[in-house]
Amino acid sequence: MGSSPTEGTGTLTPAVNDSFLRACRREPADRIPVWFMRQAGRCLPEYRAVRAEHEMFDVMHSAELTALVTQQPVKRFGVDAAVIFSDIVAPLQAAGVDVKLVAEVGPVFANPVRTAADVAALPRLADPSS
Repeated sequence: MGSSPTEGTGTLTPAVNDSFLRACRREPADRIPVWFMRQAGRCLPEYRAVRAEHEMFDVMHSAELTALVTQQPVKRFGVDAAVIFSDIVAPLQAAGVDVKLVAEVGPVFANPVRTAADVAALPRLADPSS
């Protein structure tokens, strides 16, 4: 992979530790692997540096930035794997729901769902089989 798109935040490297994947496949591993949830990465200065320059959805829509922030805790703590960086509201945005992630507030919906009529007004998802 290439270098980081954000100065001073590190470089992307290919995965070489497969102990987590082997354990997931129930294959022998030299030890019990440890993985890292991305939410815990918010405490990292290198993550905060990326977020100072990029909005949350911009990071999630960039494969390079997503890989970068996912790898940051792995590099810092030497764990075996990390859960890929995303946000719980990403599928809603992808489905056409107008949602913004506001700093110090959280997700803010243009049209909050509070009634059955609000549910009925949600965008319809396309049938992937058609």
